[in-house]
Amino acid sequence: MNNLKALSFELRKDVLNMIFKAKTGHIGGDFSVMDILVTLYFKHMNVSPETVNDSERDRFILSKGHCVEALYSVLAGRGFFPKADLETYSQFKSKYIGHPTNKVNGIEMNSGSLGHGLSVAVGMALAAKMDKSSYRVYTVMGDGELAEGSVWEGAMAAGHYKLDNLTAVVDRNRLQISGTTEEVMNQDNQDERWSSFGWNVIHAEGNNLEALDKAFEAAKAAKGKPTVIIADTIKGYGVSFMENSKQWHHKIPGQDEYEKAIAELDQRRLAANE
Repeated sequence: MNNLKALSFELRKDVLNMIFKAKTGHIGGDFSVMDILVTLYFKHMNVSPETVNDSERDRFILSKGHCVEALYSVLAGRGFFPKADLETYSQFKSKYIGHPTNKVNGIEMNSGSLGHGLSVAVGMALAAKMDKSSYRVYTVMGDGELAEGSVWEGAMAAGHYKLDNLTAVVDRNRLQISGTTEEVMNQDNQDERWSSFGWNVIHAEGNNLEALDKAFEAAKAAKGKPTVIIADTIKGYGVSFMENSKQWHHKIPGQDEYEKAIAELDQRRLAANE
């Protein structure tokens, strides 16, 4: 687990390098979701570069697709494509664009139109049930996108069909581009909302790999209903001056900020290995 903790900070450096070079990206959300993606791809999901076309592979959808930089770095770290490809992010004619695209190895579907990921994941999970397949389906949503009505249509369908092969994760960093989620659209009663649609609700520290590991194990063990993990995260986690700041939703670091951020991430990586 210490190796994965160290890896999560190393992959944040990859994200930072991509965004600094391309002058575009969503650092805050990338850093908040990173530990969730690392836990899934390096510990829990049954998918690898060798099984990416296997019909029994687990499926993943990044519904909050504007944080694709985190997904690209994790996929590269897992070996789905060379890490050198990250250097082309958002460059002319590169397939590594600002939202997930299935032109990239390991990505199931084009996403990022907020509110759509859960409904597609429901369809995939329902297909697995109909085909008597063993694969599981995972999707990660931002808490800001829960204001989209299509999320709750998908939640209602998942509960109705008792899709216990589906796990949704809410990256609950409580910030979106225009302010806090509670200012924009209050949602502090999430437990009641998800439970009312027939979901199993789990809370976890979203930047704690041990807590996430336990949450995903519990989700696999839950039978007869889908599971949502409400992952309490910190936007910008890993760099002190980016944490809990809405300005880092889409801010590009200057040279000094970049160097300070790299130094902090290196310190966190080394501390994780001690």
